[in-house]
Amino acid sequence: MADTSPTSPSPEPYRVPDADLDDLASTLAKTMAEVRQHGVILDRLGSEPDPGAIQPPDGAPEAEAADGKKPDGPASVFILALGGKEYAVELAALSDWVNYLFLPVYGREISTSRPWCAHWHEHPEAVARLHALWLAWQQFTDTEAGLSGPSTWHRDHLDQTLAHLRAPDGPFAACTTSATRPNHRVLATPAPEQAGVAA
Repeated sequence: MADTSPTSPSPEPYRVPDADLDDLASTLAKTMAEVRQHGVILDRLGSEPDPGAIQPPDGAPEAEAADGKKPDGPASVFILALGGKEYAVELAALSDWVNYLFLPVYGREISTSRPWCAHWHEHPEAVARLHALWLAWQQFTDTEAGLSGPSTWHRDHLDQTLAHLRAPDGPFAACTTSATRPNHRVLATPAPEQAGVAA
């Protein structure tokens, strides 16, 4: 038996004007970075035990159990509190955000008065500041932050971080700025003096 039902014409494919392709590519890159970050957050949430399932060890005070603190895990999501594999996973996620969202949007021209280091991940201060900036970005770009969240992030977090990172005497001050001399160098800081113990 032949099909006699009327067929609807297939919809025309959506065409993007050439002038909008750059915006589309930028939006896609941002979306991909957000998806990666959401994956990291989901991995982090998936690896955390259920707080209701944590049983205090025998003899542990009830206050510790009520706090939900786990003695063997990190006390913070801040990257400097992490170690080993957790640090490496967090640094990889931070690198994705820095390379695919932060630098394409906020990376300005490099000069001696506004230095930047391609090896930023070798600078503990830069890692700490960028990670704090990323954590704030996740919080203030969430829908729960409200419509003014991104503005608050720019004003209270981004501007301050850029001012410190890219200052002439900031963590990248000892780094070269020439693409023909990509060597990275960090000047050693003096060791703190040991105070003598009075007898």
